[in-house]
Amino acid sequence: MTSIGILGAGRVGASLAGKLSAAGHHVTLGVRNPEETSAPAESIDPSICFADHRTVARTADIVINATPGDSTLDRLTDLRTELAGKIVVDVSNATREADDGLPGALCYPGSSLAEQLQALFPDTRVVKTLNTMLFTVMTAPETLATPPTVYVSGNDEHAKKTVTGLLGDLGWQPAWIEDLGDITTARATEAMILVVPHILRRHGFQPFAVSIAQ
Repeated sequence: MTSIGILGAGRVGASLAGKLSAAGHHVTLGVRNPEETSAPAESIDPSICFADHRTVARTADIVINATPGDSTLDRLTDLRTELAGKIVVDVSNATREADDGLPGALCYPGSSLAEQLQALFPDTRVVKTLNTMLFTVMTAPETLATPPTVYVSGNDEHAKKTVTGLLGDLGWQPAWIEDLGDITTARATEAMILVVPHILRRHGFQPFAVSIAQ
């Protein structure tokens, strides 16, 4: 059993928390005001704990960033000490909202949120993954008619191996996992978000993943 902390208790964070808890991990959801989570907690596995971001970052073995990508750096910037030596799994996309509320321009063109996090936390092992799909597919990839692909980017091979194990717990088969290389490759997968609003406008809010067909 691994102690996993998830920063962000929205749809992405809650979905990941439920599946990872069911797989036997000890999961804590990081929220800004833990005392105000009684209502959402009722719809989540009661074994999942809630704590503030700093406590989660300090106590978890692995930390998942599920905060809104456009504000992630501001939210996490004070956690350098707590995240030192940890694996941080970044599943967010950093974009500006378009007029209709869907993802628009990239916040870090020519770079990526994952690279910004790695630069901000040089003593942390950042791994980018799960950011090229609708959040429901993160924890149920088998529900798509076509086998999906999940991409992995990071500088530390051991960290990527550990995260690959977590992907397996989420239902991802080894053949569906594509290790792209170091953290700079995250700029490619983060740029894939630019196709997403067009898909959603044409087909509605349907499960999808941006995948490799061979």
